[in-house]
Amino acid sequence: MPKVVTFGEIMMRLATPGYLRLVQTNHFEITYAGAEANVAVSLSNFGVKATFVTKLPNNDLGQAVLRILRQHDIDTSHIAFADGRLGLYFLETGFSQRPSKVIYDRANSVFALSKPDDFKWDEILEDAVWFHFTGITPALGDNLVEACRQALRKAKEKNITVSCDLNYRAKLWSQQRAREVMSELVKYVDVLFANEEDAEKVFGIRADDSNIIEGKLNLRGYEQVSRRLQEAFGLKKVAISLRESIVANINGWSGVLLDGDDFYHSKQYTVHIIDRVGAGDSFAAGLIYGIINNMEPKQALDFAVAASCLKHTIIGDFNQVTLEEVKKLAAGEGSGRVVR
Repeated sequence: MPKVVTFGEIMMRLATPGYLRLVQTNHFEITYAGAEANVAVSLSNFGVKATFVTKLPNNDLGQAVLRILRQHDIDTSHIAFADGRLGLYFLETGFSQRPSKVIYDRANSVFALSKPDDFKWDEILEDAVWFHFTGITPALGDNLVEACRQALRKAKEKNITVSCDLNYRAKLWSQQRAREVMSELVKYVDVLFANEEDAEKVFGIRADDSNIIEGKLNLRGYEQVSRRLQEAFGLKKVAISLRESIVANINGWSGVLLDGDDFYHSKQYTVHIIDRVGAGDSFAAGLIYGIINNMEPKQALDFAVAASCLKHTIIGDFNQVTLEEVKKLAAGEGSGRVVR
């Protein structure tokens, strides 16, 4: 199976139990999560050789992260270590009309303070066919902008396919700074992932007649967005996950893919959500899996949307589903009947 490398921060996730608010709880449920780590875990669950590159604190928390990654058969041989802290984020899960809430505590983490020369990209990318990062990583500091730049240049030198999920985070950087940095980095990208907000927030490109607050999506508008992104950056493929928010725990979920000149829309699912965090990462992982396994474009898109649909039913950022489960849902087996 081909080797895929992902690069980014992994944090401790502290979630309130059930649907308690942060101001109510007196304890948290601990898992570990990060956009690029989420992609690596999904791919590993599907049988792909996944390498995750990050920097961890040289203490017991760093060792806990390492053990979790190894439990998922992730290659951790290129993870750097240093004294310092692990980034955290706190999650309050929304319900009905009350939205979910995330609070970051990741400033000055060991990863955020990484130096570009912490990562030996020539060695890391040896034998890789795919490199994936997100807009979160360069948002953490100029040092990580440079680390991403070095990784992307080396990936292009080695003829490795590059994907990026824009993953705009307003709490990490401004739209102006995001546009400045990502306009440069996306020029190295072959496959770009986004959601219904990212293209507008980062590049000022929005779908006509769509309103994500009202849950109104216009497929023709998203085709226009995809083609404008493709033309602006010379992209081979653009994939956009589409969320129609009915209430916090009931959403419409689908995706679109621009592959060359051809535009595809997936089946749409109505999802009753247990945990939506990480859904976009599972969508990206599903499409990467489909592409490296030479699925037809529509088949790869349907696989990605099915994988990310199932993620909404899993607690934690990692998509703890099997390849067979995704294939069954993509083939239409979505009744939820008990498997005996």
